[in-house]
Order: sequence, then structure tokens, then C-alpha cells
Amino acid sequence: MNMSDSERVRTVLDDLGYQWTDREQNANVIGILACSVRQKAIDKVYSKISQWNKRKDRQNLITFISGCILPSDKEKFLKLFDIVFPMSELKQFPEMLNQYGVVSPSSLRNMGSSLVLNKSIKDFWNIRPNYTSDFEAFVPIQNGCDKFCTFCAVPYTRGREVSRPSGEILQEIRSLVENGYKSITLLGQNVNSYGLDKRGDEISFPELLRKIGEYGKTSDHDFWLYFTSPHPRDMTDEVIDVIAQYDCLANQIHLPLQSGDDKVLIRMNRKHGIKKYRQIIHKIWNTLPEATIFTDIIVGFTGETEEQFGNTIAAMDEFKYNMAYIAMYSPRPGAASSRWNDDIPHEVKKERFHRLSEALQKHTLVYNQGMIGKTFKVLVTGKDRKSGYLSALTEGKIVLRFPAEDESLIGKFVHVKITSAVAFSAEGERIKVEEAQLA
Repeated sequence: MNMSDSERVRTVLDDLGYQWTDREQNANVIGILACSVRQKAIDKVYSKISQWNKRKDRQNLITFISGCILPSDKEKFLKLFDIVFPMSELKQFPEMLNQYGVVSPSSLRNMGSSLVLNKSIKDFWNIRPNYTSDFEAFVPIQNGCDKFCTFCAVPYTRGREVSRPSGEILQEIRSLVENGYKSITLLGQNVNSYGLDKRGDEISFPELLRKIGEYGKTSDHDFWLYFTSPHPRDMTDEVIDVIAQYDCLANQIHLPLQSGDDKVLIRMNRKHGIKKYRQIIHKIWNTLPEATIFTDIIVGFTGETEEQFGNTIAAMDEFKYNMAYIAMYSPRPGAASSRWNDDIPHEVKKERFHRLSEALQKHTLVYNQGMIGKTFKVLVTGKDRKSGYLSALTEGKIVLRFPAEDESLIGKFVHVKITSAVAFSAEGERIKVEEAQLA
């Protein structure tokens, strides 16, 4: 989401006549799109602004911060950054820059309310993004969250759920596809709750996917459409059935688990149990047998026992994820769990993190080795770290590389036959289309 936001910030700065620099030390205007979801990210913000404020002694420099920021963090950033604003007020950023303005403490406190956070989001969506890639794009379809998971800061940083008009979404996707984009990701805190805030006035998420799928069927351009992140509570069979009907809807599902234990899920206020989650996974396996499944998991949540963590290990072994983004729990001010005792020692969290990572690696290795000898259509994403190789992604977002020095292939689809694999990537050789028998 912050990557997508940054493309609109770039547009605003470009329109003001600023020129981009890849060298941080050359910048006269520099900012951060922050994420208060994890303490580690906020710690990095303090480190950066400390460096930048020291530079002000020897050069003119304006600093700004936006993104997902908790009210308690905003109060502190007001004293450190020149400009602090919610992303929904991006259209007012030029005026703030012209005045070297700083948001007042009173308006800063108001930024915590859902009404203020979302009142200008439509203006934000209407800003044309300055896409940072020629072949991969992120399209926001929804902002905010109504779920109020006890560990999560999003409702306090993004406000309540607001759906972007489907006409705008479809228009942006058509424009991207016609301009050669091959990978498009629909973005939202809860993408599959799209339209629920406008019942009767807007289409549902499955209907949005169906419209995109129908467009893909008639388009002369080849592309893959992804979405992230859905919530298990709102994941319906219809969503999975629609994906199965259209080639352009990618066979890759990101479905956050967070914990494999029902009691922990209750404390997290996830509003679903393992039984419901298992039903979704089985539906994916039965309807989209080629789909890869990614997830998010928190270890060391307040009160998590060794037995409860063992249930998360068991879930990892049952669902055999292709990728899991694992985080050690850290309390976020404002979220409900921040009022509870963070009673799992850091060393225990770290040990559970490594055990779960090892379990993930075991399953990804088996899956990736099963790719050997098969041919996959892949999207070339750039130069690989290994000299003489290019990096690519399968439709299921499995990373691979193949020997090639022709950089004109970047951003294009090619076919690669897998020759070897490790836990989180594979290697292969490019073959001609007429020789390809896809897996």
C-alpha cells in the first residue's frame, strides 16, 4: 500500500517541478511513508529523521512524513518533521510545501478520527500515479478497515473501510493493460470486503473480479491480476470460483492466518476459527489446484502458550504454504492488545520465529523441487544477483532465475523449464514457446 501511495506522492512532486534523485544526500525535499504496524519500522523512521535533521545545519532540506501512522507517533513526529499529513490530504501537500507548513497539534489530533482520515480519500485516488515500473502496477480499490483485530493499528491509521468507485478501478486497469503492464495487484487493507460499505450502490468484490476477467478475455494483451490482502471472514466461494473462470486472474492467493490456535484467534478478534480457514483452503485446493498460497503469521502474541504455538506449527504443516510473512508480535499503541501485558520474552518470540521459518522452508522446498522438469510461463522482473542471469516470477509468484543477458526481456513473458530448486527459489533455462508444454 505504501509503495502504491508513493507513486501518487511522486506525481504531486513532479507536477511541482521537483526532479527525482536516486542519491538521498542530494535531496532538498525528502520524506517517509511510514508504517506503524510494527515497532521496527517506526524505529527506522527515528533513525532516518535524526540523520536528516543533522544535515539541516549545512543545507536546505524539507522533511515530511505520511502513510500509516498512529496518533501517538504523529504527536512525536510533529516535533521532528517539517510537514506531517495524512495520505488522504495529499492534494494539499503542495500548499504545505510552499509555506514550509507544519500541521498544527489540534488538526493532528483530529487526524485520528475515521471521518477526517477518509474525507479526502477520493481526491487522493484521483491523483494520477507516477508508476515506478513499466510492467508491474498496484491499484488501490479500498482504504481502511472495520475488523479491529486487537493487534492491528490499521483502523487507527487508515480509518474505516471506504471503497473506491469500480468505474475508476476498471478504467485504471484498462489503461495499464493497454500500456503493456503485465502484473497488476488490487490493493486494500481488506480487499474482499470491497463494496460492503456501499451495499446497493457498488458492485461486490467477486463482481469486480468478474468484470476484470471479462475484460481480460477480450483484450489483446496478456496480463496477470492479483489482489492483497483478503480477510478469511469475507473470503467467499464465489471469489474462488470467479478466479477459476478467467485466465487473467492469477492462481495465487494471499490468505492471512495470523495464528493456528482458535483461542489466540479469539484474543486477536479475528472473527473466524481454524475450521472456517480450513474450509477456504480446501475450496482453493479443489477449485484452483495450481494455486500457490501465501499467508501472514504472528508469533509470540500476548498469552501465546507453547501448546498454542504448536497449533500454528501444525497449521503450517497442514496448509503447506508457498510463502509466509512471519512477524514477532510487538504492541502497537492504540490497538487493544497494547493494554495487555506483553508477556512473551523476546528470546521466546525469536525462537518460535525460527522454528516456524524452518517449518515453512521444509514445505517450500518440497513444492519447488516438484517444479523440476516442468515448464512455466514467467514474467521477467530484472537482472539477477548472479551474473549473466535474469530474475523472474511464475504466476504463483515463485522466484526463479535463468541464464540470459538480454535485458530487453525484462517486463515480458517467457517460458522457462525448471532444472533445479531450493527452498525459496528455482532455476531453469529459457525455451521457445513452440516447445513449451506448460505445467
